[in-house]
Amino acid sequence: MANELDELTSPVNPDGRDVNVIDKQIPIKVGVGSVIFEIVLWVLGIIPGLIFLFVKISASNYLRKLQQKVQHNASQIDNYLEQRVMILQNVAGLINKAIDLDKDVMKSVAAYRGGVNNDISRNEVTKDLDAIYSRINVAFEAYPDLKAHKAVADAMQQNSYLQKEITAAREIYNDTIRQWNQDINSWPAKMIVAAKAGYTTRIPFTASQEVKQQSRSVFF
Repeated sequence: MANELDELTSPVNPDGRDVNVIDKQIPIKVGVGSVIFEIVLWVLGIIPGLIFLFVKISASNYLRKLQQKVQHNASQIDNYLEQRVMILQNVAGLINKAIDLDKDVMKSVAAYRGGVNNDISRNEVTKDLDAIYSRINVAFEAYPDLKAHKAVADAMQQNSYLQKEITAAREIYNDTIRQWNQDINSWPAKMIVAAKAGYTTRIPFTASQEVKQQSRSVFF
């Protein structure tokens, strides 16, 4: 039997395709078949009914724990974002002592102190921090003397490190989101529990439109 997807002979799109994450939460629902399934188990006897009841309790406990894991992974991203805000504020202050840095940069960085995610999403915060860093980096590159400033160089290095940590934390978060979305759609027990609890799918951490456009730019 031939492969349904054959990398050598199947049609391909030479222009590629822009894939986007759909920003939509889908509620979990079960039909009348699930209700009939549970009734049949009780009709067959108390033991099958009780067994499935315990399976649902176990599924409910599992999903609650997984939900806490999602929150933990999200908080890791928040922690790194908060650290990055502090680093960028420090480097902006150091550079500002050497040159007349754009005042909007200082205001933008300061605006995130005291809680990065009060009113905007993690995606928006990440996008804005990247934009701020880009403007700081332009100033950094334009003044070679700044590169010899150890405190500035160290701060820029710490920022690069935190960027990598944020990327890693986002991957862990998205892996947990994938697990959540997969499990709440696992019929019968987990899906029935998820539907009764009113759970919905969760949206992975995504790249902003600006970042996607920049990735298509010519860098060299």
